[in-house]
Amino acid sequence: MQTTAFVEDWLCYDTTLGEGAYGEVKLLIHKKTEEKIACKIINHRKYKNASSNINREVTIHKMLDHENIIKYYGRRQEPLKEYIFLEYAAGGELFQQIEPDTGMPSGMAQTFMKQLLFGLSYLHSKGIAHRDIKPENLLIDSDGNLKISDFGLATLFRFKGKERLLDKKCGTKPYLAPEVLLRPYRAQPADIWSCGIVFVTMLTGELPWSEPGEKNKEFMKWKTDMYLSETPWSKLGNTALSLARQILNVDDKKRLTITQIENHPWMRFNFGSDKVSDQVDGTSENLAKRWNSMVESETRHNRETPTVTLSQPTISNTRLSIMQAVDCLRNTTKNQLCFSQPTHNDDLMLQFTESPVTRDNFHNMVKRMTRFYVKTNFEKSLESLCSALDSLHYTWNAAFKGAVSVTTVDEHKNPLTFKANIYDMDGKILLDFRLSKGCGLEFKKKFLKIKKYLEDIIGDCSDL
Repeated sequence: MQTTAFVEDWLCYDTTLGEGAYGEVKLLIHKKTEEKIACKIINHRKYKNASSNINREVTIHKMLDHENIIKYYGRRQEPLKEYIFLEYAAGGELFQQIEPDTGMPSGMAQTFMKQLLFGLSYLHSKGIAHRDIKPENLLIDSDGNLKISDFGLATLFRFKGKERLLDKKCGTKPYLAPEVLLRPYRAQPADIWSCGIVFVTMLTGELPWSEPGEKNKEFMKWKTDMYLSETPWSKLGNTALSLARQILNVDDKKRLTITQIENHPWMRFNFGSDKVSDQVDGTSENLAKRWNSMVESETRHNRETPTVTLSQPTISNTRLSIMQAVDCLRNTTKNQLCFSQPTHNDDLMLQFTESPVTRDNFHNMVKRMTRFYVKTNFEKSLESLCSALDSLHYTWNAAFKGAVSVTTVDEHKNPLTFKANIYDMDGKILLDFRLSKGCGLEFKKKFLKIKKYLEDIIGDCSDL
């Protein structure tokens, strides 16, 4: 793990927390206090249209101060780059807690849903619509608290008591309210619809449809009340299904408000004392076991769940042979971060030093369920990984030292990009997978396929 020294004893770790539309997010750590913050780095040379969008995002984000919203700490601008400093959420994205095709324990989903609605209620009270609520934009802190992030599509819908209709068709299609694609729409019901999709996804591990339009058969079954025997609805208990139906009402005027959702019986039911903070650190397998052991006080529909059929994958177009990739990743380094002379001391970044990932600093990496140790050395691990990617017909390229960039499509034929980083931790090899672009749930499905291919070399992961 590389670090860049900050004055005042700050270090910038060269491990990417995430990627947005205009750049990467890095981790800053204070050497003495171990305080951590996230730094979003925007390269204006690469993203020439970023400036106005970033300015709008910052203007909105700096207005906010709430326990369920990622805090904004400040920004630093340069001619070609700028840095936005944000609260660090060590638990990673919400989708990491969702087991594909299974979901998560009901009590855990209820806690996250309450926190999401609490944060969204605050946003709406400020006259702000988020417009891109989805698990990839919902982060979890070290205590298991949900935080709304990424205000790149946020906008004001109310000013001085006067509300306006929104007309921009923006967001992520599976989470969009149907009216967003049809006509000028009210901000609050549209955000609430997105929360409803998150709710269903948390409980079932599935997205109900790829988009809410008349050309989508899954959505039309929902709209015409022909869905009861279909997945994901067949996985929901009666009370949860009742709540989903009222949040995902196609008529936005009849859709539940936040207060009505909070007062629904499912939201008020006591699911037990499972601590979210404990489950944030769990493995996917353990989450699945806990979910399966949960007994809700309601009757589930006893119906078969149809098998999910994946669409035809893209044909592998590997540019490097496996051995070329081994050589490339062993002997190349990523472009070093370059910082021009700043205007304030507390923004000053000095020399670039290298500090490998070790078991001592491993706790600084964001929590993910998409990583595992292997029993093989660096070269053999990379060879096995690339062979698995070839077998699955995923396109891959050596991105930089210790990383492979993978591109494919999800089951809805939407692009999906993720990175596999290979860390040598005191002689113990760690494979760490991170989503770059696309659906988090679909990414986890691909990860599980890769993990299945590599099961013969997977080592002891008990300390992850």
